[in-house]
Amino acid sequence: MSEIKIRVTDLNFFYEFGKVQALKSINLDIPNNSITSLIGPSGCGKSTFLRTLNRMNDLIEGVKIDGKILIDDTDIYDKHTDVVSLRRRVGMVFQKSNPFPKSIFDNVAYGPSINGIKRKSQLEEIVTEALKRAAIWDEVKDRLNDSALSLSGGQQQRVCIARSLAVNPEVLLLDEPASALDPISTTKIEELIFELKNKFCIVIVTHNMQQAARVSDKCAFFLNGEIVEYDSTRKIFTDPKDIRTQNYITGRFG
Repeated sequence: MSEIKIRVTDLNFFYEFGKVQALKSINLDIPNNSITSLIGPSGCGKSTFLRTLNRMNDLIEGVKIDGKILIDDTDIYDKHTDVVSLRRRVGMVFQKSNPFPKSIFDNVAYGPSINGIKRKSQLEEIVTEALKRAAIWDEVKDRLNDSALSLSGGQQQRVCIARSLAVNPEVLLLDEPASALDPISTTKIEELIFELKNKFCIVIVTHNMQQAARVSDKCAFFLNGEIVEYDSTRKIFTDPKDIRTQNYITGRFG
């Protein structure tokens, strides 16, 4: 069993200055070097939960949070936490690929550049390594000065993953990273995620039950802001404890 990377204890999350509760008493231990999938119907709180792990929700006015999230025993909501540093440790890739309107090279070099790395040779080394880790180097190595927007959707998403990897995160958050992609691109993203788990703690939100079953080691089923069940993916999909989990994964609702 991998060591615990993220420990979530009694997490409650509210929108609209406390009027709307989106997450209720979430308790979750997320292991390192593994893939944890978050499943559940739209509006159940899984993406909100994902964004609590690198404090992206801080950007929304009127949110309130209580409880604890520890990453390697560091409380990420402690008042002394450096949020910029946290987001370097915890990278995020969104549902819709969002490359900057810059070259492929400049997209991937962006994080290291703003973190103070200016030497061209060092940036080239970082960009090359990140693109290789994101399994797209062979497709773009002769096009690094081309706009990232000229790439296909699947390629853009892998460049966005490379951009996250370039700052050497410890945790990678993926919010439905393949939902807008064709089956071939989806397969490439899934293969990439599976390879990356050896180096990272990966948490993925997906609506695709087959994808969750294929790529993840553990699975959390969210419903109405609560975790109904959390277990190994194999157990969730073959022998769930809760009838609501059974009904969801067999397509009876959601």
